[in-house]
Amino acid sequence: MTVFPFRNRIVCFLIAGLLAGTAAAPLAAQGKSPSMSVPKAEREKIESVVKDYILNNPEIIVQAIRSLRQREEKEKRQKAKANLVKLQGDLLRDPDSPVGGNPKGSVTIVEFFDYRCGFCKRTFPDLEKLVKGDKNIRFVFKEFPILGPQSVTASKAGLAAWILDKSKYEAFHKAMMSSKGALAKSRVMTFAAKSGYDVKALQKTMADPRIEAMIEKTYELAKALDINGTPAFVIGDQVIRGAVDLKTLKSLISQARGS
Repeated sequence: MTVFPFRNRIVCFLIAGLLAGTAAAPLAAQGKSPSMSVPKAEREKIESVVKDYILNNPEIIVQAIRSLRQREEKEKRQKAKANLVKLQGDLLRDPDSPVGGNPKGSVTIVEFFDYRCGFCKRTFPDLEKLVKGDKNIRFVFKEFPILGPQSVTASKAGLAAWILDKSKYEAFHKAMMSSKGALAKSRVMTFAAKSGYDVKALQKTMADPRIEAMIEKTYELAKALDINGTPAFVIGDQVIRGAVDLKTLKSLISQARGS
């Protein structure tokens, strides 16, 4: 837990603020800068007052923490919203990102996913229904491995599959998303072989430094959009963090189309 160190920081901020405010008036009257140090005796007296006040009113710590977190969260979301506009090219038109559905669709869904993410797997059937039922959706796959080494191996295999043969990527993706349990490399290669890939060629491509760079680029993009979990979606001008059902997806698509 990190609550106690965080509270200590808040207490320090309160003390510092009170000290600064208390010292400002007399120093200003003397024509001196408020930033000058407060005499030790006066500082100790103020610290004692602040300490007693906090002990008698501990709820202000919780209020201060909540207020600070809300402000930080608001600032992060505002920054992410600005980056969503700034990074449209990387989101929608990155040539390294696999694309499914209708490549010329009127609306694009961008999904950040991890092949080992249970919520991604649960959402996958609804995404399939959505894309099959609406022939005017373009789908961008952002391989975002955040659940350990097996996730990274699976994502490298996915990106290598896209590079080797784009026409088979979605079949491979479906096999991986529909799987249950661990994704050891041998199992990933089995899925690849069943999807029509040459396993040796796939493994060779996985080792290409370009693959690592592609994943790193997705990490940076996710960070800029305040995405730190999977699944996450970008639809129109909205970033959706977390799993959503088919009804919600359809609603988001309608909003993106302006209907």
